[in-house]
Amino acid sequence: MLWIDAGKIPPEIEINSLFSSRKITHAFHDIDGTHSLIRQWVPVMALVTGFVARYGMPDAGSPADIAAVIARKNPDEFPEGRRFAIESAGLSALTQMEWALRCAGEVGKYDICGTSAEVNREIIRKIWLGEEDFSSYPETEIFRERLQKDSSKLFKAYEILLLAMGRDRNLADAKKHPDKWRVKGSLEFLQFLHRCGVKNYFVTGAVVEYDDSGRAAGTMVEEITALHLQPADGGIVEKLIGSTWQKKLPKAEIMRNICRTEKIDPANILVIGDGRSEIAAGVEMGAVCISRLDEDALRAKEIHRQLGTNLIVPHYAAGLSGFMSFIP
Repeated sequence: MLWIDAGKIPPEIEINSLFSSRKITHAFHDIDGTHSLIRQWVPVMALVTGFVARYGMPDAGSPADIAAVIARKNPDEFPEGRRFAIESAGLSALTQMEWALRCAGEVGKYDICGTSAEVNREIIRKIWLGEEDFSSYPETEIFRERLQKDSSKLFKAYEILLLAMGRDRNLADAKKHPDKWRVKGSLEFLQFLHRCGVKNYFVTGAVVEYDDSGRAAGTMVEEITALHLQPADGGIVEKLIGSTWQKKLPKAEIMRNICRTEKIDPANILVIGDGRSEIAAGVEMGAVCISRLDEDALRAKEIHRQLGTNLIVPHYAAGLSGFMSFIP
């Protein structure tokens, strides 16, 4: 069993919110930016959401055609898209696409018949705050279905651009040099948690597909496999859970579902991430939360401090073993 001693946190780790010493049985980890450096998704998100918020979704047919139109622009042309990408880190990509479409509706570039300008504006505001479930708002089912369909289509276009703008090149290099594309100390930290009896779960806002045998598949699996972090029963990572192309699964919902089905006390959970959604959910659940943020991620640090994260670390070689230990 893993024991976290809150009184032994070394000075190189930023303490943002105090917590009590406790045992840890499970850990929920984000992937992108938390353990993997392959995707480098912020410029792509800035480009796609910024383009659509300003011009609307291209009426170009397939996701590949939409991606081709958006690719004519440069991410630097959309500072608001970049700001949104940073602020919305950790949200489901489908929610991020929805934000862009709703913003397009604000400037007359997307048909919002079926909702009201006031409701649409309020949901945009809520997404900025990290919320993802808007089923209680007065919008017609026809509008919701169209928005979901368009968000899914735009999500696929985003994924096409993500792969083309760097991910595929980075993945090829990661297969040769996995250490280069993992956050420092990531593999060793996951192995340490596993040796201490902690079950590690990867929780992602990206799409997780499944093959005919029920095993996780798709681009995210390719990346964590290249980094030697692939999930397996009894492995260093127990399971990978994410969204589908059509249905967003907010991380808070995924984490609550795991707790319910596995009968886990949230107080015995460690949550590790670089996005607002996993940290906000962990704080709400009463888990111990560690934010993995680069030294120069100043705005992200502000967000995580406001959310109430417990600790902020730049990487996993930053003294974590100093206050975590195995006890029989």
